[in-house]
Amino acid sequence: MPAVFLKDRSLLFVSGAEAQSFLQNLITTDITALGPDEARPGALLTPQGKILFDFMIWQDGDGYMIETDAGQRDGLLKRLTMYTLRAAVTLSPSTEEGVTVSWDEGAEGVRESQGARDSRFAKAGVTLTRRAGRHGDGAEVLYDALRISHGIVTSGSDFALQDAFPHDVLMDFNGGLSFRKGCYVGQEVVSRMQHRGTARRRVVTVSAATALPGTGTEITAAGKPVGTLGSVEGGNGLAIVRIDRAGAAMAAGTPLLAGDTPVSLVLPAWSGLVFPASADEASA
Repeated sequence: MPAVFLKDRSLLFVSGAEAQSFLQNLITTDITALGPDEARPGALLTPQGKILFDFMIWQDGDGYMIETDAGQRDGLLKRLTMYTLRAAVTLSPSTEEGVTVSWDEGAEGVRESQGARDSRFAKAGVTLTRRAGRHGDGAEVLYDALRISHGIVTSGSDFALQDAFPHDVLMDFNGGLSFRKGCYVGQEVVSRMQHRGTARRRVVTVSAATALPGTGTEITAAGKPVGTLGSVEGGNGLAIVRIDRAGAAMAAGTPLLAGDTPVSLVLPAWSGLVFPASADEASA
């Protein structure tokens, strides 16, 4: 059972009598549906519906622990503080730095005491827990390889904040985006995308017979852009692509290239998505 310490993750604790309602009215995650020992992804959006901050969130005693990239924590704390007004809410950075992730491909051997179960990996059939602090010394590349193989992205490596919608990173499938809980920042835009079926950019896993070029390399079909490589480990990687353009290229037998490297693209099986083969199918 690998246990990997992610040193570049930081934590915020949200507590107080109104902590639940405070978060429920701000972020994409349905806090009221958060199960015991369950960690779900979430985001604080811009009014235009793009991801301003992304994170994982789980219950911790009478409050909620928010795990985010270390570079985002202070900005997220400042932004959340702007919304507190007179709410009975306390926001405080955790004294513990970093997060340990542990997993078992067999979905059996991870005990509840080892942390909160990540709903994104659960969708892919992997039991992975997240726990504040350092509790393992596995190489971080092991976790990155697991993420890549199951189509699970992270901001910075796979997409830029304020550039991606929640649908782009599959939050409509991984438990991080609610369409039932009512209003929150950016909710109108993402609800409109959902109901109109206009999401075209999606996460894919990328594979090549040789080592892939670096993060940020453009993926093209017949010289036209389809998407951009994110995380890369050897011949495997992640990308966010226009699935209508990629699907049309594959249906026509047009090679897909990352730089000059031929690649294959696959939508994560757990998403249930398929590539449309034509513009008509994409808009259906």
